[in-house]
Amino acid sequence: MAYISKDVPDIENLLALNPKIGKHASLKSSTTTKKVKKHWKRNQEKSCSDCGSLKNNFDDVKHTTLSERGALKEANRCLKCADAPCQKSCPTQLDVKSFITSIANKNYYGSAKSIFSDNPLGLTCGMVCPTSDLCVGGCNLYASEEGPINIGGLQQFATEVFKDMKIPQIRDPSLPPLESLPSSYRSKIALMGCGPASISCGTFLARLGYSDITVFEKENFIGGLSSSEIPQFRLPYDVVSYEVDLMTDLGVKVVCGKALSSGTMGLTLQSLRNDGYKAVFLGIGLPNPKKIPIFEKLTQEMGFFTSKDFLPMVSLASKPGMCACKSQLPSLHGRVIVLGVGDTAFDCATSALRCGAKKVFIVFRKGFTNIRAVPEEMDVAIEEKCEFLPFFSPKEVVVKEGHISAMEFLRTEQDDEGNWIEDEDQSVKLKADFIISAFGSTLHDDSVKKAFEPLKFNKWGLPENNSETLQCSEPWVFCGGDLAGVAQTTVESVNDGKQASWHMHKYIQSTFDLKVPSQPELPKFYTAIDLVDISVEMCGMKFANPFGLASATPTTSSPMIRRAFEAGWSFALTKTFALDKDIVTNVSPRIVRGTTSGHTFGPGQGSFLNIELISEKTAAYWCKSVTELKKDFPEKIIVASLMCGYSKEDWIELGQMAENAGADALELNLSCPHGMGERGMGLACGQDTELVRNICRWVRAAVKIPFFVKMTPNITNIVDIATAAKEGHADGVTATNTVSGLMGLKPSGSAWPNIGKEQLTTYGGVSGNAIRPIALKAVAAIAKALPGFPILATGGIDSAEAGLQFLHAGASVLQVCSAIHNQDYTLVDDYITGLKTLLYLKSLDNLSDWDGQSPPTALHQKGKPVPMIADIIGKKLPSFGPYQLKKDEIITKFKQEVDILAEGIPQRTINVPKKPIPSVKDMIGIALPMIASYNELDNKQQSVAVIMEEMCINCGKCYMTCNDSGYQAITFDPETHLPKITEDCTGCTLCVSVCPIIDCIRMVPRTTPYTPKRGIPLNLKSQAIPAM
Repeated sequence: MAYISKDVPDIENLLALNPKIGKHASLKSSTTTKKVKKHWKRNQEKSCSDCGSLKNNFDDVKHTTLSERGALKEANRCLKCADAPCQKSCPTQLDVKSFITSIANKNYYGSAKSIFSDNPLGLTCGMVCPTSDLCVGGCNLYASEEGPINIGGLQQFATEVFKDMKIPQIRDPSLPPLESLPSSYRSKIALMGCGPASISCGTFLARLGYSDITVFEKENFIGGLSSSEIPQFRLPYDVVSYEVDLMTDLGVKVVCGKALSSGTMGLTLQSLRNDGYKAVFLGIGLPNPKKIPIFEKLTQEMGFFTSKDFLPMVSLASKPGMCACKSQLPSLHGRVIVLGVGDTAFDCATSALRCGAKKVFIVFRKGFTNIRAVPEEMDVAIEEKCEFLPFFSPKEVVVKEGHISAMEFLRTEQDDEGNWIEDEDQSVKLKADFIISAFGSTLHDDSVKKAFEPLKFNKWGLPENNSETLQCSEPWVFCGGDLAGVAQTTVESVNDGKQASWHMHKYIQSTFDLKVPSQPELPKFYTAIDLVDISVEMCGMKFANPFGLASATPTTSSPMIRRAFEAGWSFALTKTFALDKDIVTNVSPRIVRGTTSGHTFGPGQGSFLNIELISEKTAAYWCKSVTELKKDFPEKIIVASLMCGYSKEDWIELGQMAENAGADALELNLSCPHGMGERGMGLACGQDTELVRNICRWVRAAVKIPFFVKMTPNITNIVDIATAAKEGHADGVTATNTVSGLMGLKPSGSAWPNIGKEQLTTYGGVSGNAIRPIALKAVAAIAKALPGFPILATGGIDSAEAGLQFLHAGASVLQVCSAIHNQDYTLVDDYITGLKTLLYLKSLDNLSDWDGQSPPTALHQKGKPVPMIADIIGKKLPSFGPYQLKKDEIITKFKQEVDILAEGIPQRTINVPKKPIPSVKDMIGIALPMIASYNELDNKQQSVAVIMEEMCINCGKCYMTCNDSGYQAITFDPETHLPKITEDCTGCTLCVSVCPIIDCIRMVPRTTPYTPKRGIPLNLKSQAIPAM
């Protein structure tokens, strides 16, 4: 008889690549390894000087782009620092800590709201900001081995997700409506140029309430330099168009084809003044290129471009939707020299490759240590095999037969005083077919300068302006961006527009003798999501939102509760207090990080363990505190958390003290798992139904306000205790307190925390995300057993999404503690916007396939769409070695044949609710009908796993877990490392659980009958296996 404890041959073959413990050291020659490694190589070969053509390929090349998986991992890595240097380093002062917090909590609208509040071009800046020189440059994680946070990528991710929600901007709903504002807000305002500075300025002015704002743009497309001079592979046109749409949502008008010029068809400052414009903002940029004399007689036909010529030509031919014309890319070939080493020069160099250049040389006067461009730009040029030639200054262009053929340079060096000089004795001539000059921009168009009259100009030929107010020599004229002389990046231009908007507001109001606050009060970003009502009533108490502080360390003192109320928490429980005879003194250390998330250091702990007792403060302190807080915050709910032994007199005395102090409700702490039980309190009372029932009866007879029993999970059946509380006339319960545990032991055998020289410890209370499944089960079990019985949930609520789970399970309001250990009170703002968004999205039929705020996962690798190779060649290929080379070859050929402008950009659509937006009350308990006993589950509706090979990163984790923990139903190709699900899949879902890529493996309904493999057939008696 065959052994059933040995794998059959088919399974042995399947297990060929499963990890095994080697018995000996590995041995393989370097010659062999050099050959083999090429098969698995994912990065480029160092010796590759020409790695395929990029012609016509304008796909995203940004290293910062993130998928949802990447964004969540990166956001959770962020420390969310106090007085965060990243924010101080951002020109628009983005609250980086806040928007990354929201991403970590899967509140992508909350993140986008925070971003757009300070930067109306938040998506553009997420894509093109030189973050390494700004916010990332100040990241405290630079001081750690893992390095700084990818802030730009996170910003791009959150704002792109919100863009896909298709929800328009509205004004701050708390501000007076437009029709009730003074006539000063109907003043005519002109913004010249539809670039970043004007879009920002117009947005903030419209948020303030100005209703007659017009942006005049000389081109027939919007976006200014963002559209014309930043390539599609860095900044797609639909992003620029989207941010202009957000501005026009507020009523700002955009008129194209209107230039600032003294010509007959142009606009001038004086003509605008004559037309009744009260204020004008100049955001036209610097329209003219800087040229050196040797270029004066060169033309495009001869092969010479300035960046101001070249980049707009590339954009018009590669940005769908920018122009109705069918422009062609500049036709380049052979060798291209790009002069300059700023960001624009690198855009020219990488764009030249996409226009057909075979080789690009970036030539610059100084050395690598003086490169002005940021690494984000430079790294792409290096990857794309551009060559760098430092210490060369242009001397002469060689023209043959009417076309550029070469360029001569002089060697540069620094003298002893640090001045850069040219050495006439050292020269070099480079062959060239084209030259692109990227020496910067200026303003020398006399027609434009004349249109500026009567403005005064500074020594650089730019309008004089106050660098703080951006007000020009004429008080009704303001300027920003490149034209103002300070901004050198998109984000600095955005900030100029933001800065100018407030001072334009002050100026306009002053002309009507109206005052504005001395400190700027620019309104934030709002949408209809912010109008969602998330209030909830429970036991006659009205909660503005369902989020409050648990009775724990975040409510150690009443000044802390005061700060929490100011932050927006709708209720708080005091730290549990007792009568003076039961006062406690804590030990230390007593609150430690958990081990349930592995070796995680810093914030983001999945659990904590504490051996802290109840409050060390007296009942008199807490009662006085309750009175003061209710006086100052009458709309907030204050719950006094109480603990006594099994004494009727004590419970009556303490309960009446708290009620007389003004508490809205009481929480009876019958669940503290450590320390207090040994005193006959806390857990000692909460595990016995009779004691719970009697204590509740005593308190009910003593007080009129609602009270709730705080449950312990350290019991066989929590429903029995909840039932006893209800029978004792409690108004509800809190589920649950911490779980008793021992967090871990050191190699020495001592625990942490340990006390004193004896290093003693005790079982403590485990809290945080680690106990969420236990708390969620407790809430659901009580809600199913006692329908309508109010439940205050606590235990692992660290986001709006987690909070919604507890509401679905039957809770009415939500208590938070451990999440604040990891961060601070400001979390509540994220929770509020997160819950509002989750409710609002439920009313949008068009987003019914979203999972909360997560859109459906598109096929991607590293956040970038995966080319559908299978549609071209009929099979799928992995992304390494010879397969990647083959993919690159296929993509190159495909791109050269495709019409870049064929698709255009889709017409903007707005998602509006098609059904009522649910309330918090509507959410309470909706999951309960779907929680059943095991015997109610249908074992005929089976699922199987499907692998999206396009997203697979070939790690084999699914293969390994299926082999050693599952059903040996996944093969792993030894050449391609592509896993495949076999017909033996039982749908256990382990592979999905360990796959590192979101939705790379998905569960789908099984289409064939499921027949379990029984090992030995049913209805046959077991037959003994013969002995060896």
